[in-house]
This record gives sequence, C-alpha cells and structure tokens, in this order.
Amino acid sequence: MNKHKKYNGLSALGGLVYSTNPDAIPPEQEPEAETLPPAQQQLRVEIDRKKRAGKSVTLVTGFIGSEESLQDLGKQLKTKCGVGGSAKDGEILIQGEYREKVAGLLREWGYKVKVI
Repeated sequence: MNKHKKYNGLSALGGLVYSTNPDAIPPEQEPEAETLPPAQQQLRVEIDRKKRAGKSVTLVTGFIGSEESLQDLGKQLKTKCGVGGSAKDGEILIQGEYREKVAGLLREWGYKVKVI
C-alpha cells in the first residue's frame, strides 16, 4: 500500500500558490477604529524632551479613534497654539511647552485631561 497521497496538478494543493498580480489576493484590511466621543476620551498631556536634542514638545497621548480624527484634533491644537507639530500613531506632538494651554483647550472641548 502507498502511504503517500499523489497530487495531480495545482488544484489539489488548495488553490492559488503564487501570483504576481496584485489583485489576485485581496489585502487584509484592519477595521477602522471608531472615534469615541470627547467625554469618553481620557487624554494625557505632558512635556517630553527625550530624543529631541533638548527641544521641548507637548505630547498628547491616549486618543482612541480614527487617524483622520486624530489629524483633525492635532490641527486644531496646532492652530490655537500657533506652532507646528504632528499627529500620528495615537499621539499629538505640539512644538514647545504648551502643556497648560493644550490641557485647557481639551477640557473646553469636552475631553477628560490628565496633566503629567
């Protein structure tokens, strides 16, 4: 008796083995994070100087929501402070020491804020 199963063709292997066509296998998409309302957000505001050549930045962390909502909140904060910065990976960086001003603005907009 033969213990090994013989395969006749690629279809016996269960389907597609290799393709250079980017449309052959649909990419796995992560579900977009749903943005919580401001009253349910617990944000932390702190001053950070690590790995920034001694420059101070105001760091806002703890945001739960879509990347687009994070970008919008970051843009509003940067505009109100009149400085530059960035918003990515759930963090908002505001150039300079604006901890109290940022915390005040976030509270005014209905967020729960913890100043560190």
